[in-house]
Amino acid sequence: MDIYLIRHTKTAAIAGLCYGQSDMPLADSFTDELPLLQQKLPDLVEDSLVFSSPLTRCLRLSETLSDTVITDERLLELNFGAWENQRFDEIEPKLLRHWTDHFVGTAPPDGESFDDLYQRTGSFWQDLVQHNAGQVLVVTHAGVIRALLARVLSLPPANAFQFRINLGSVHKLQHIAGYTYIEYLNK
Repeated sequence: MDIYLIRHTKTAAIAGLCYGQSDMPLADSFTDELPLLQQKLPDLVEDSLVFSSPLTRCLRLSETLSDTVITDERLLELNFGAWENQRFDEIEPKLLRHWTDHFVGTAPPDGESFDDLYQRTGSFWQDLVQHNAGQVLVVTHAGVIRALLARVLSLPPANAFQFRINLGSVHKLQHIAGYTYIEYLNK
């Protein structure tokens, strides 16, 4: 099974905004970015599955790729809780520093830790590899892609941020006979 992890394109968010699970729309540049992203993807085959985060920035992209999209809340970005829709430079520096130093096990106020994200995306992954599709597209967020790559490579969650996940990027994995290979990252 060929698995394409796809990060949404640029959003309309102002620079420096913390918007994990906030439903941020795509930027006006989406119509220009879409053809570039589509060039990175194969034509969909008959048994293709397309999964998407339910947030608009992913769902809008997914629906341009397929008429049949399966939304899954496990593909949501990290929940930043009380920090959602705040600029990072407006968050109390001591709290932000503590979180950045301990993001794996520490959650923002009323949010979730990266370990929480890692666990829920792991549940999605276990279900995904049970499918017998030839091709799967997963349209989601940078945090989710990092967590899935760390899981596939058996890396500690703390190492997930060593993966650069560009806006509008595609990451191809291949799952064969219970083993996952990485074909390429960040195309």
